[in-house]
Amino acid sequence: MKRSLLGLFTALALGTTATAQDKPDLVTILTSDESQTQLMSMVLTMQSIQQGANAYVLLCGPAGDLALKDAPDAATAPQKPKGMSPQGLMQKIMGTGATVEVCAIYLPNKRVKPDALLDGVTAAQPPEMAARLLAPNARIMSF
Repeated sequence: MKRSLLGLFTALALGTTATAQDKPDLVTILTSDESQTQLMSMVLTMQSIQQGANAYVLLCGPAGDLALKDAPDAATAPQKPKGMSPQGLMQKIMGTGATVEVCAIYLPNKRVKPDALLDGVTAAQPPEMAARLLAPNARIMSF
């Protein structure tokens, strides 16, 4: 109760209103090449969306391969218990309106062009991504 009142007073002092409409922005940063870790990051991202968060996914290093049209088998193979793959769940996340991007340095270092990426996936722009990470309502999850 004290924390709620403190938040309300802080919001009023800053000239803003704290409402139930405020949604946290979840930034999921995925770098792991391990398929179970990749899938779990997508599971938690989807759960966060379902609980009201706006979601942004940044894929870097080997995790960027999830965004490839010709992704490795580990990215597309179904996993227990629900038979979902990391790439398949990532595409469902994109279907909710979430943004999925690869790191700005992924494409040149992978030596592929943007057309190698799934439709809707783009290369992140560092200034915009930094702004997402620094936003007051941001929550960052890193795998």
